[in-house]
Amino acid sequence: MTALVWYRRDLRVHDHPALCAALGAHDRVVPVFCLDDRLLHGRHASGARTQFLLESLRDLDASLRRRGSGLVVRHGPPERELPALAREVGAGALHFSSDVTPFARMRGARTRSALEAAGVELCGHPGVNVVDDAGALRTRAGRPYTVFSPFHRSWQQEPRRAVLGAPRTLPALPAGLTKGRVPALASLGLEQEVEDPPEGGEGPGRRRLEGFLATDLAAYGSGHDDLGGDRTSRLSPYLHLGCVSARAVEERLAGGDGPAAFRRQLCWRDFHHHVLLHFPHNATTEFQERYRGTIRWSRAERRFAAWCEGRTGYPLVDAGMRQLRREGWMHNRARLVAGSFLTKDLGIDWRWGERFFMRLLVDGDEANNNGNWQWIASVGTDPQPVYRRIYNPARQMASHDPSGTYVRRYVPELARVPDEYLAEPWTMPDGVQRLAACVIGRDYPRPIVDHAQARREALERYRV
Repeated sequence: MTALVWYRRDLRVHDHPALCAALGAHDRVVPVFCLDDRLLHGRHASGARTQFLLESLRDLDASLRRRGSGLVVRHGPPERELPALAREVGAGALHFSSDVTPFARMRGARTRSALEAAGVELCGHPGVNVVDDAGALRTRAGRPYTVFSPFHRSWQQEPRRAVLGAPRTLPALPAGLTKGRVPALASLGLEQEVEDPPEGGEGPGRRRLEGFLATDLAAYGSGHDDLGGDRTSRLSPYLHLGCVSARAVEERLAGGDGPAAFRRQLCWRDFHHHVLLHFPHNATTEFQERYRGTIRWSRAERRFAAWCEGRTGYPLVDAGMRQLRREGWMHNRARLVAGSFLTKDLGIDWRWGERFFMRLLVDGDEANNNGNWQWIASVGTDPQPVYRRIYNPARQMASHDPSGTYVRRYVPELARVPDEYLAEPWTMPDGVQRLAACVIGRDYPRPIVDHAQARREALERYRV
């Protein structure tokens, strides 16, 4: 008997429950990925993330071919392509990894209806989150969690499935089957906007994991907010597309403060997925009902463009935004500072920032990106008062980039600015500006807003 394995965002061969279950129950397994234009050109279209996806698909195909199989690629909606492929190869079942986003669930429901009508059995499996079913966790009252700390306590107590190895061999694809090819980005009508993105694929992801475990994990608890040190894992793009398994990553974490802090970050990922599953309206509107339609957001397009381009006049904000444009990734501390600046200092709708991030981020996960933007905008699940999420960029730089290493790495026009002026370069005397080859208003922009005044306006704006 033949089964399809529908790859979505689980692009690996190691620790793949759906693949292993299909191999255990069927004589032949046909791995398949559908390039769906509704994703490629939808609300969160991204050339950068699609390029990472295409590289990951090529890497996956190579891994499958080394084991005797290969990846079948179809371009079209899965509710059309999968029943057709099932008929072609005589498949009676389809195995897949369950997902939680509103789009994934909508697409899954359509595909289920089409496959059931074709007589194909659907078999869902874990594989996207650390716990088997992040959506199943409940409070003592039987409700979904809406606050992270109690979710974290419950999450820690959840049983874990065993981590699975990669199959050594796979059955060959049916004779005469046209595999299809992974296309070039340009042929999909998309372009790469990021200068120096990470390489996609399970191979690069596993190498990244090994390097992080060997060098930076032990000090992660104290070093993950060190912008200049750059000691974060940078695993988020690989976790997003499942090039590495979140459960397998957790399995590698030993005891100690560093591993505990990193495990907490994996829990945040599961928490955001849990929340979006149970509150799908979060994808477009505020979690906190009192803020829906009540905050008067600014629509200052020039200020928004300055933020996007990293020319706000606040070095830490600009460094973060330029890192995003250069790498398709941004240090989490910089994301928080940039998000606070957009929503609190500029008063611009968090959805504008969410969309821009999703355009460029190679790790752009709808649940995580949405959850983090609502968190920093003080409209999401975070119970803290608004003033706790108004970040002073200069103070944040003093705490997390005191040597200016991060800022100078991404804002080279500030390279010669003395340390004592780097966080607020507009305070440099004229003579110092000339010596530093950084005349404010010519070589580097003046601040587009006064932080102290913006803070007062933000507190008033949220007073509903």
